[in-house]
Amino acid sequence: MQAAAETLADAFANDPVWSWAFPGNDGLQVWWRFWIAGAVPQGWVRMTEAAGAVSVWIPPGGHECAPEDEAHVEPLVRSLVGARADVVFETLDRFDANHPREVPHYYLSLLGTATGHRGKGLGMALLGEDLSRIDRDHAPAFLESSNPANLERYESVGFAPLGEFTLPEGNVIVTTMWRPPA
Repeated sequence: MQAAAETLADAFANDPVWSWAFPGNDGLQVWWRFWIAGAVPQGWVRMTEAAGAVSVWIPPGGHECAPEDEAHVEPLVRSLVGARADVVFETLDRFDANHPREVPHYYLSLLGTATGHRGKGLGMALLGEDLSRIDRDHAPAFLESSNPANLERYESVGFAPLGEFTLPEGNVIVTTMWRPPA
């Protein structure tokens, strides 16, 4: 779990949303470790050798945050970002408000490749393996792309833009994407 958190912190260190919300690699590691811990029991945290790339999926009927862990989110955010906590909570609320609920689906919560492993196709290969498993279930998939540079990559594996929203300060656009069942 620690290796996955380190990879994701590195992968999102310059991300337009997450580097803004949680400046500094240490805060991001703590944040991602919390979410990974909640996803592991659901069986969809996957990584390549040496945690070069990591994916965190929430399966249909699953939960991004276990009910017993929900009470820990607020104190964790406040400890990591202090006075900026309210604007970070508003950001998290926007993610939640733009998440479709009508159709059961797999949710790609996180996908990241460590800086030293980028450009080798590890992240896209991992995503391809994940999508093959999902295709066997004939299920749709959803994600939010916080980095416009990744939109073409997601489109190349069947995701299409669904909508978008901005951060509370209006400076970053997040694109929601949907992939129909295969």
